[in-house]
Amino acid sequence: MFIIFFAVFYGVVAYSLPLLMVQSFNEASAEGVRQAVAVDPTTSGTGYTALVKSTAIGAASKALAWLPTSLNFSSAYITADYLGAGKQLTVTITYPTSNINNVLPFLVLPGVGQVPNLPANLTVSSSLLL
Repeated sequence: MFIIFFAVFYGVVAYSLPLLMVQSFNEASAEGVRQAVAVDPTTSGTGYTALVKSTAIGAASKALAWLPTSLNFSSAYITADYLGAGKQLTVTITYPTSNINNVLPFLVLPGVGQVPNLPANLTVSSSLLL
């Protein structure tokens, strides 16, 4: 009985952090796309594509600045793809769940398995036509 209670309790606690992170990643990727809309194509000239990408990545990274250093989040996990004027901008955040193990240990409970049981990466993306 204790193992079942402990598994449920630890599951609630252990899944709350990854769910919080996914929601934060969704907000950050959407903010990156929103900020990229503000880039003026007429004033940036030939560097428009690079400026759109760097603006999107910078805004997403800034939105995630609150994450503690123990989670080992890096702006290298944020990518922006843009194919040119009138095309789609996609901001993607791919975070390896092994980094969560630094803060919250993954337990293997008998009869239950690994808690939390997460995919290899937490991945979110936001897109917009520019």
